Amino acid sequence: MGLPWAEAGHTVFCFNADGADHGDYDVAGAKVSHRNIHYVNSWIDGAFISAAVEGEFGSRPDIVFAFPPCTDLAVSGAAHFEQKRKLNPDFQIKAVETCRVAQRLADVFEVPYMIENPVSVLSTMWRRPDHAFHPYEFGGFLPEDDRHPFFPEIISPRDAYPKKTCLWVGGGFVMPPVEPVAFPGGYSAQHNRLGGKSARTKTIRSLTPRGFARAVFEANK
Repeated sequence: MGLPWAEAGHTVFCFNADGADHGDYDVAGAKVSHRNIHYVNSWIDGAFISAAVEGEFGSRPDIVFAFPPCTDLAVSGAAHFEQKRKLNPDFQIKAVETCRVAQRLADVFEVPYMIENPVSVLSTMWRRPDHAFHPYEFGGFLPEDDRHPFFPEIISPRDAYPKKTCLWVGGGFVMPPVEPVAFPGGYSAQHNRLGGKSARTKTIRSLTPRGFARAVFEANK
């Protein structure tokens, strides 16, 4: 998500807790290298906001993107909700609060924000998403000879696959216009190959579609 901004000269901070739901990007082999991208091993919570306000990560941000864990929220995992609720009645309340950290941070700095999650209970426990999209709808922002730099055997060129993704935005965030490409239809090829809980699998499932990232940059730069 941050690469187009880094290529344009912005300093980009990527915060990800190693071993958390998204997996350690170093281990999974999908860590983008660029002199303007700085990776920070950090959990995002209320204390993170205080650290940011106190200038621990440098100057104020221009825009905030967030990809909070969906494990406790996505409707695809609803079959496990009751068991989780028995162990911790507040498990989803805490998950929603984690999602809203980005909104709170952006409000403090008065900058645009975008929070991404699949179809989830955020719609009822917070508010309905502002937008929804499929990766193929922004595949046109990638070149015709595109090939995924990390997982070409799994992720279709030009993001030519469906995966309904929801966005909660604010602070002046601009949703980009679509530039769709065709896809074979039905489920994506990777859908049937990304089961399990390995760090590599979790990373691939969580990767931001590159066409969408480019489109958001063009619309908000």
